[in-house]
Amino acid sequence: MPASRTVETRQRARSWLTYLALLAGIMPAWPGVSLLGTGAALVAVTLAWRELRMVARCLLTLVAVSTLAALVLQPATLISATTGMLRLTALIVTMMLLAALLSRSADLQRISTGLFSGTPLKRYYSITFGTGFLSVPLNFGSVGMIGTLVGDRIRSHGDSAMAGNAARGMLRGYGASPMFSPLSISVVTTLIFLPTLHSWELLAVSFPLAMLYLLAGALFRDRESGPMTPVEGAGALWPWLRFAAVVGGIWGGALLLSALAGLGYSKAVTLSGLVAVILLMLARRAAGDKAGLPTMAPLANEITIMGGSAFLGVMASAVVLHVMGGDMALPGWGYPLVAFVVPWVFFGAGLLGLNPIIVGTLVGGVFGPIWPPSAHLALAVAMVCGWAQSAAGTPYSANSLLLERLTGYDARVAALRWNLGLSLCSLVVGASLAALLTVCLSGLI
Repeated sequence: MPASRTVETRQRARSWLTYLALLAGIMPAWPGVSLLGTGAALVAVTLAWRELRMVARCLLTLVAVSTLAALVLQPATLISATTGMLRLTALIVTMMLLAALLSRSADLQRISTGLFSGTPLKRYYSITFGTGFLSVPLNFGSVGMIGTLVGDRIRSHGDSAMAGNAARGMLRGYGASPMFSPLSISVVTTLIFLPTLHSWELLAVSFPLAMLYLLAGALFRDRESGPMTPVEGAGALWPWLRFAAVVGGIWGGALLLSALAGLGYSKAVTLSGLVAVILLMLARRAAGDKAGLPTMAPLANEITIMGGSAFLGVMASAVVLHVMGGDMALPGWGYPLVAFVVPWVFFGAGLLGLNPIIVGTLVGGVFGPIWPPSAHLALAVAMVCGWAQSAAGTPYSANSLLLERLTGYDARVAALRWNLGLSLCSLVVGASLAALLTVCLSGLI
């Protein structure tokens, strides 16, 4: 068999195995189904071993080692770990499917190019809030789209304060999405461990905090000499409204599925996203587009890093709970202290290269069961605030590395020199708010 045919067959197998994991992820969480879906995902990423980045290879190796250790020491832990990994894998694949379909839209090009017009302040806020908005349905695709435009402008016009500020806005816009996006992995993961909390309750507090962070970013940018020539077609309203309708429809569907069918928030978002994917595909076919399902073979790194992080986080939290004992509790003053420290733990772990999914799973798995139910909102705010700063202010985050690849700006410069002051201010505000909410909601005062 020719080498090209072998590669094509392997990629097709990886794609179908990924779709099998997605199908298993939306089915009831029976142990056999979870093991089958996780096995399909692991085989798919193992077939892509040569394409995996070093961090993904390390995570996959750790997953294999921890699986063998759990089989010997505590087999029951594997069920919860595989369920967590499969649940997150299904969400990732669904969001990537949605991004792949929306990325073909002419609306997206009109939105993204229109962000670069106007005065320097208007342009910065357009890129910042535009990237944040696009990150809700597109996830990493928003960084890829805006980053490509910034990179093109650098190559055609050279580096400038405008290009640097555009890169800052893009980095911060996507980095804030863990605080305000109802479809983000951060919100979904947080609500898994705090099931008494509703997404709208969390977003009612974290959304204004995210907007404050994005607005304050204008204080941490370079001075520009003047406005840029307006881009033709900028300011079109209908593309924004259509994207907003997609986002609102998915979130509304998730809330309905949670309320009426009693589904967990992660599965509700996945199912609602799949409905949106099906409707978009039907609309494309009605318009004459005969393209089939997008291939999921290129998702090996994302599935390994995010799914593997969820798996390792569950395993690590099980070990911590086993060491500390099942009756672990904190003194009254310990809860606000933990709430204040949690965002800093996310940020510090991100500086060391740890994926926030590992930290979020560990924090949620350890403190979720012992946290006062009335103060679940406080722990959730602490988690999503720390998650956001890990995404926007650390050099090893996925968007910092993608920014470096697309624009040439060093990830360490972008995350630390550009964003450190803003990150520290945001951490102080977010951590203080989480501690204050803990004190007020838990009845400590």
